[in-house]
Amino acid sequence: MLNYQIARRAQIGVIIPSTNTGVEYDLQKFALDGVTWHPSRFYIELRNWADEVSKTGESADMVFERFLEIMRGEIPGSIRNVMSAKVNHVMLGMSAETFWGGLEGNIAFENEIRDQIGDVGLTTGAGATKDALELFGAKTISVITPYPQVGDDNVIRFFSDIGFKVHKVKGLNRPSATAIAETQIKDVIDAVHEVDADHVDAIVQCGTNLSTVDLFPTLEHILGKPLIPINVATVWHALRAVGVNDKITGHGRLLEEF
Repeated sequence: MLNYQIARRAQIGVIIPSTNTGVEYDLQKFALDGVTWHPSRFYIELRNWADEVSKTGESADMVFERFLEIMRGEIPGSIRNVMSAKVNHVMLGMSAETFWGGLEGNIAFENEIRDQIGDVGLTTGAGATKDALELFGAKTISVITPYPQVGDDNVIRFFSDIGFKVHKVKGLNRPSATAIAETQIKDVIDAVHEVDADHVDAIVQCGTNLSTVDLFPTLEHILGKPLIPINVATVWHALRAVGVNDKITGHGRLLEEF
């Protein structure tokens, strides 16, 4: 237990892209007594992928990969900043990077982050969704993302590497980093129905700027299966990692049941 008046249970640092508004929106749903969230942004220079495609003639996949490469160079500064607050856990509020390169790429990326945070605990989107799916006993899954095809391919690779059968991935192929948060509700719901099938055990939503915390709890009741938003998965994982085991209602089965 921390000996702090305002955060006696946990101070959780959250690493997010500068363009992201979805993570903080979702975090505001989880105002737990004695727990504080501390976002630290890293700058996103390549923000509009569609414009970059038009300007350079590169494919959407090439631009998105270059976006991730630039992003990697910016992350250490945000980690340095939030670690100065003496947080006792770090949560990554980005997801594409955690799936990139499948399991091997995920391990390498997590090791890079751990080298920077020392013995402080770490939550990533890929790791959190893996743990959540295993608790639900899921074997066959579907996924929705805001990514272009190359992002979807890496999501499929990661989940396949860790033993899940991926029925279908629906990438919404948003044109920019900020456009992810502007995705229409109908498009999200249509995507969920497109990837669903009777034999699909659970549906995962990747892309931390694509908030589904308001939609997925209701859709769980309609579809009769777990729907796991990446931000909810990381919140759940981070809380449990620091010993905060509160069962939280209204935001989906994961936080209610585990």
